[in-house]
Amino acid sequence: MMRNLKGWAALALSAAMVVSMGACGTSDKTDSQASVDSNSSSTTGYDVSGVKKDEKIAKMLPSSVTKDGKLTVGMDTSYAPAEFLAADGKTPVGFDVDIAKALAGVFGLEADPETANFDSIIPAVGAKYDIGISSFTVTKERLEAVDFVSHFNAGSAWAVKKGNPNKVDTSDLCGKKVAVQTATMQETAANKMAKQCKADGKAEMDVISSKLQTDVTTNVVTGKADVFYADSPVAGYAIAQTDGELETLGKTEGIAPEGIVVKKGDQQMDEALQKALQKLIDDGTYMKILKYWGVQDGAISKPEINTPGTNE
Repeated sequence: MMRNLKGWAALALSAAMVVSMGACGTSDKTDSQASVDSNSSSTTGYDVSGVKKDEKIAKMLPSSVTKDGKLTVGMDTSYAPAEFLAADGKTPVGFDVDIAKALAGVFGLEADPETANFDSIIPAVGAKYDIGISSFTVTKERLEAVDFVSHFNAGSAWAVKKGNPNKVDTSDLCGKKVAVQTATMQETAANKMAKQCKADGKAEMDVISSKLQTDVTTNVVTGKADVFYADSPVAGYAIAQTDGELETLGKTEGIAPEGIVVKKGDQQMDEALQKALQKLIDDGTYMKILKYWGVQDGAISKPEINTPGTNE
């Protein structure tokens, strides 16, 4: 999954580690290849400037979205390679960012990705943000609060220090320190495991939750945690960035759909996004974006509205 990334992984990591949580705008770069050189402080994504407005699909959007000419997207830009900040510390990049820009192109709008804490995005969709795109696994619990349009498939993966010096066994994590990102389904799963350890009278499992995935990764690298649990593309990317300090543990688990967050009951927005994404899939733009970031294994062929995955 790491094709096209190794040449600038170290610089991308340093950028992610100094992430600022202020609101950010889009980049004005249109490079067709991601690039970082000794004289550059920015990284660009896949060039989607060729995506043209589809008048029929654009007319499906509610006026609340089109009135300002922007598609405002809430995302947690600490989750490379899906959404993170470039080396300039302010420009959102990643495959979710590129998909958001391509969708905005179909709608004839300007994409406006804004950085937010992961757990604050869902409550703000329909008010502060038109949509949310931030590696959200589609679950029954989340569907009680918002709508989803599926756009990618991902599983969950474990990562430990090279050689697994702390002898982590994912079938029995009692007595271990597990790092996760706040409000993710991996945090929910880890907390459930911790409760089971206590119920069974075993050694306590310590769940270390962090707002930023970069902090989750750092906790394992520095030894504060024994293992981290995250979406499979994110785990693979983080491992590549650490120059051999981390490795995956076991196989990817629980492949499930991730989705674009829409205000609950906003059928117009649901259907407009579904049609726009299907257009990008059919014309090849979607797959080109995923291949650019090396995550084509997560591609879908048909976006679905409000279909939960297996990771509830």
